[in-house]
Amino acid sequence: MPTKKEKMKLAAEKRKITGRKVKVLRRGGILPANIYGKNLKSLAVQLRMKLFLPVYQKAGETGIVELKVGGESKIRPVLIHNVQLDPVSDQPLHADFYQVDLKKKVTAEVPVELIGESLADKEKIGILIQPLTEIEIEALPTELPDKLELDISDLKEVDNAVTVADLRVPKGVEVLTSEKEILAKIEPLAKEEEVLPPAEEGVPTEEMPGEEVPPTEEKKSLEEAKAPAKGEKPAEKFPKEKSIKEIAEKGGKKQK
Repeated sequence: MPTKKEKMKLAAEKRKITGRKVKVLRRGGILPANIYGKNLKSLAVQLRMKLFLPVYQKAGETGIVELKVGGESKIRPVLIHNVQLDPVSDQPLHADFYQVDLKKKVTAEVPVELIGESLADKEKIGILIQPLTEIEIEALPTELPDKLELDISDLKEVDNAVTVADLRVPKGVEVLTSEKEILAKIEPLAKEEEVLPPAEEGVPTEEMPGEEVPPTEEKKSLEEAKAPAKGEKPAEKFPKEKSIKEIAEKGGKKQK
């Protein structure tokens, strides 16, 4: 990231191709873009991709870029905003240049960079999270910081946190994001739940001593089938021993 005194320059041309036809420009290494601003009519422009990429890498969205449009005598001071990226290649598909008045304040999103080391995170007491990575600020275009640093050395225990109020902001910069917003916090480690392995099919479960194992559904249905219906007399039972003797005696008489 550059310092605010560093000057970056880009050259662009007015663009006639719009809509879906801009795919032709991208295939030729040309990036379609727009210039807009307060009380300013939007202007479609195009510029070479290989020149845009290194400038965008250095300037980000807070560095002033001096944009020279072909056919114009004045240089436009702009901020690079709303860069659309290809989801596969991560290459820019379109960019917006916000033209600014160097004597009037502007708002911008500035990244927050964590510095230092958290004892809780280092010793695995908890886990460090960063819910908010950017905050909104207001300042003159030439005084916009590239980033804001936040020391996390005081995060030593679970639930320790630092907020926007803990940021050290340069003179001339006003923070618009709420001071109560959490920028970094120590969360408790996730508890590992005990998961029992699934029972293998075909392997009977062992009966615990002293426990009565309930009858299976098959045994229940057999017992219900044998039981007499309500109001019906139970069937007479014949002693098996007597019946066997009778059969034996009858058999013996036939043999004689």
